[in-house]
Amino acid sequence: MSDRREGVVVIGAGPAGLTAAYQLAKLGRTAFVIERDQLVGGISRTVNYKGYHFDIGGHRFFTKVAAVEQLWKEVLSGEEFVRRRRLSRIYYNQKFFHYPLKPLNALRGLGLVNSGLILASYLWAKLFPTLPENNFECWVSNRFGWRLYQTFFKTYTEKVWGMPAHTIAAEWAAQRIKGLSLLVALKNALLKSGSSGDGVVKTLIDSFDYPQRGPGMMWERIAELVRKQGSDVLMGTAVDAICCRGNRVETVRINRDGYSESVGADQFISTMPLRELIQKLDPPAPPEVEAAANSLNYRDFLTVALILNKADVFPDNWIYIHDPKVSVGRIQNFKNWSPHMVPDQTKTCLGLEYFCFEGDGLWTMTDADLIELGARELEAIGLAKRSEVEDGTVVRMPKAYPVYDNTYRDALNVIRAFLGRLENIQVVGRNGMHRYNNQDHSMLTAMLAVENMFGARHDLWEVNADQEYHEETTSREIRAKSQLGTLALTQPQVPASVPITAHAGLVTAFARMDKLAFAVALGVVAGLVTFTATLFLVFKGGEAVGRNMQLLDEFFLGYTVS
Repeated sequence: MSDRREGVVVIGAGPAGLTAAYQLAKLGRTAFVIERDQLVGGISRTVNYKGYHFDIGGHRFFTKVAAVEQLWKEVLSGEEFVRRRRLSRIYYNQKFFHYPLKPLNALRGLGLVNSGLILASYLWAKLFPTLPENNFECWVSNRFGWRLYQTFFKTYTEKVWGMPAHTIAAEWAAQRIKGLSLLVALKNALLKSGSSGDGVVKTLIDSFDYPQRGPGMMWERIAELVRKQGSDVLMGTAVDAICCRGNRVETVRINRDGYSESVGADQFISTMPLRELIQKLDPPAPPEVEAAANSLNYRDFLTVALILNKADVFPDNWIYIHDPKVSVGRIQNFKNWSPHMVPDQTKTCLGLEYFCFEGDGLWTMTDADLIELGARELEAIGLAKRSEVEDGTVVRMPKAYPVYDNTYRDALNVIRAFLGRLENIQVVGRNGMHRYNNQDHSMLTAMLAVENMFGARHDLWEVNADQEYHEETTSREIRAKSQLGTLALTQPQVPASVPITAHAGLVTAFARMDKLAFAVALGVVAGLVTFTATLFLVFKGGEAVGRNMQLLDEFFLGYTVS
């Protein structure tokens, strides 16, 4: 028996959970929202430390999904957003590289010879791609070339995930680097086509909206609105058990300040980590389902926020740190996201982001030691002096990122099949679905879950997937399908394992090759070969030099010997 009865129970007050509660409120229904933490917003929260606001990672407000954008504008007025120009760079080999790519900056940083080798490597990758594309290393090197992958992708990715790149599933690259390749990056840099429009590659957008005081401002407002509509949002409340009978969830057993109670409902929406959801089922799930859930892994995250007695530290919104000599992975400058994030404009608040596993050396360091580590690494990179750091704090975020390892997909299939038999619970959001959803993807899954409660039949697993979304068409579903179709444009084709012969490989490689990419890479490589041959002949000297150079004159258009 339950101690209380609600219409809909929502587990989690992050973007997905609060979006579900908000959509229910708009339909005249209340929700009972349960959040283990003391702040709403999940990983999209904003922390306030002595008036300094900072995110758990930066969160740009950019989407192609009209329903999501409409919700943002309903909740916050236009004046509560600031429009920001993006500036981000990569720190590699003691140099800073603009990201997205700027050709002259990259050429200066990498050098002429290394740049030529990168283009040659790209050409080789287009001619002879590594198949099957079943891991991150293959996926990226096929689109950027092995040399550029080694230069810019490998070190940072392994720092983020704490595992070799060849053990990370290709789906992660496909979701996070959608539609991007060396050629696309060059096109974006040369043609300046990354700021807006339907064809924008999300990774390359050069402007975005941002709430004045961070993304937490959005979720705090939504929590306030749904409470006014009669919903409960309980903070500091843990779910101890999810109690089922037959093919239905009957109650959740919650614990708040040592007081336990059972809450029953007709419908349940869960955003809690999928592994925990299965572990908390009562009676327990079948052994094979529990084993699948226990095999799901997560990467944890902590932010060291440092307050510097300096007005301007660097102009970027954030910097990616690819240097393996320091542990920090990314540095946010929250003042450059919004000036409202910092109460004193003579000072700066930086967020140093460290990727770790719960319980490892970084996670268990004291706050004081982490603040000292951050200040020391900031100076090692050359961004600020240790003496300029006057204060700091640390925020730890467990299970920040679902890991796409070599076993996660099979485990997810087992769990999905099991959950499909439970009639009145839907899983949404990033951790709820163990899918690397952006904020807008997470919100869309929640919107569609609410529509399912009113008769729709959306397959939530199709959000952020490469397949077309098919179902019967009612007027409401047409709108939803349109949103899913728009969202699908931001998602790539997830590579499949396809056996291939040597002859078929050549045919496939040439068929899929971008003609402009081939022409540019071949032209650059040919030019470098000619240039190298000329230098060799000049430095060699001797009587045969003139005749050999005249041979070059014969066979290369535009090459003149005088």
